[in-house]
Amino acid sequence: MGLWRTLCFWLITWLVAFVCEFSSTRTGFPFGLYHYNGSTVGQELYLWNIPFMDSLSFSFLTFASYTCALFFLSPLRKKGWKTQYIDFFSIRWSYKALFLSTLLMVMIDVVIDPVALRGDRWFLGKIYHYEQHGYYFGVPLSNALGWAFVGFVGLWIYQRVEKRFLHHAFIDLVMPGLPLAFFWGPALYGGVFLFMLSVSWWIGEFALLILSIFI
Repeated sequence: MGLWRTLCFWLITWLVAFVCEFSSTRTGFPFGLYHYNGSTVGQELYLWNIPFMDSLSFSFLTFASYTCALFFLSPLRKKGWKTQYIDFFSIRWSYKALFLSTLLMVMIDVVIDPVALRGDRWFLGKIYHYEQHGYYFGVPLSNALGWAFVGFVGLWIYQRVEKRFLHHAFIDLVMPGLPLAFFWGPALYGGVFLFMLSVSWWIGEFALLILSIFI
């Protein structure tokens, strides 16, 4: 992505996530009404009532979902024994990439949040709770809709900022090596997924583990 694109991506997606968390812990929009219990105050940075790392984690997961979408949508170029992905800006700015990224965000949320809600049973700790008990292992449907909203809005803004202001590098980029350059995002996505499956098994949530595998 380069330095400026990376900075813009993280700033935009973090701001969208923070504003949505700030709103949701007060009004219930867009995740549903929930509260952080402040158990980590003094151990990590808080902005108002929101742990900074929590809102920042949305940026990491948005990046992972976005790069996974580009991984699936981008064409391959074979050069001798080497296989390379071609990163077209037309694909980066497409609604296909936007909607697929949003879907991938929701899919990883369905795996993450039920496990995070049971943080008192592993090293995360009990850091938040919902006002109302949700039907999916305690998580309300509104939470998945909130993740879809955050992913869609953050990426929609970023796509337009990149197209409008970061035009000094409007060329199609060939990823320099398949084993490294184009795999960081998908590897992060897969790593988070496998970690959450492992925690589900560790805390004995086998029904959640099976459902998460089928996702």
